[in-house]
Amino acid sequence: MMSKTLAEKILSLASGVDAYKGDIVVANVDFAMAQDGTAPLAIEAFRSMGVEKVWDPSRIALVIDHNAPSPSEGVSKLHKMMRDWATSQGVKLYDVGEGVCHQLMMEKGHAKPGKVVLGADSHTCTYGALGALATGIGSTEMAAVFACGQLWMRVPETFLVVVEGKLPEGVYAKDLVLTVIGKVGADGATYMAVEYTGSTVKELSLDSRMTLCNMAVEMGGKTGLVAPDEKVVGFLKEREITEGYELLASDEDAEFSEKLEIDAGNLVPVVACPHSVDNVKPIEKVEGTPVNQVFIGTCTNGRIEDLRIAGRVMKDRKVKVRTIIVPASREVYLKALREGLIEAFIKAGATVCNPGCGPCVGTHQGIPSPGDVVVSTANRNFKGRMGCDEAEIYLASPHTAALAAVTGEISDPREEKS
Repeated sequence: MMSKTLAEKILSLASGVDAYKGDIVVANVDFAMAQDGTAPLAIEAFRSMGVEKVWDPSRIALVIDHNAPSPSEGVSKLHKMMRDWATSQGVKLYDVGEGVCHQLMMEKGHAKPGKVVLGADSHTCTYGALGALATGIGSTEMAAVFACGQLWMRVPETFLVVVEGKLPEGVYAKDLVLTVIGKVGADGATYMAVEYTGSTVKELSLDSRMTLCNMAVEMGGKTGLVAPDEKVVGFLKEREITEGYELLASDEDAEFSEKLEIDAGNLVPVVACPHSVDNVKPIEKVEGTPVNQVFIGTCTNGRIEDLRIAGRVMKDRKVKVRTIIVPASREVYLKALREGLIEAFIKAGATVCNPGCGPCVGTHQGIPSPGDVVVSTANRNFKGRMGCDEAEIYLASPHTAALAAVTGEISDPREEKS
């Protein structure tokens, strides 16, 4: 048997065939998820197929997170449809306030190493931080998965990103992944598995690895991957998961279609400037840009690690611009509450919203106005992403975002003395 990449190994197991890049396989799906922006269409498609029952209700979850709480009667009807269908099918539903679907899939043990996890959401690739092959699919495809528990897939090539060395002060996983996207381009890894490895990645927390994998799709990737290690095993044990997963890794002599090597010591804080994620510039190029709104949260950077970073910057200070903070889940919110972070944010003058996607989707909880400059910890900044075509969105790390909140302008976190 030839050497294999992590992606090839997972899809070989899932399909029962000896699979390599470019092969078409029918993969057995280990878990499937849809959120309130995609689930209603999936439910309608499922019904139109004439199928009465889902293939396995224990392997499906619906999440109400994109428009939660509902901002309109129309959205409320869609939420009701999801609740009713979930009840009739015996499917797990995470309702308003539970959090972002991707955070929940990790916390609740639905995503596991070596498994195939599909979500009707493009940032499903986040779960690759656990060593799962996770990818986003369309609503009608998801309806078919709900019905039969399988999906044909092309085995992706692997784009290997090797990062060695220690991240400098003020530089985070978000800066790393934005730097990679700036080098690779928004379509430079199309349909590839973007796998991260190296001493830097091994030192990163699981929260930070999730940030790396989350943004694989922003360079066209099919999924993001980090081979699971003792940190992943520890995460699973915390959730009393001791079996039902596979700890796999790419063979050293596996064939990688592309390879990018990065010296972590040379990295600097960066931002993705309007209106493209690959329009990445060093912080000094945009330092001093006045800011109107700051948003800290999302499936990219709304975890406890991110809130702790923001809390250190904002403690005993006052924000100078509208600042919205959204914990990624109820679990994260409660941790932040116990650690005094929520109090620090509120005393600083920030607005803390319920767990969910918040302003990221551009439907509620902080739509900017024309001409507004927004610093966001989200993953996308194209025109209209936050609900206003004429707003300018800069993507940055939680440290850079929090610093913008208290200074009123884009500032260099390396100069921060907090």
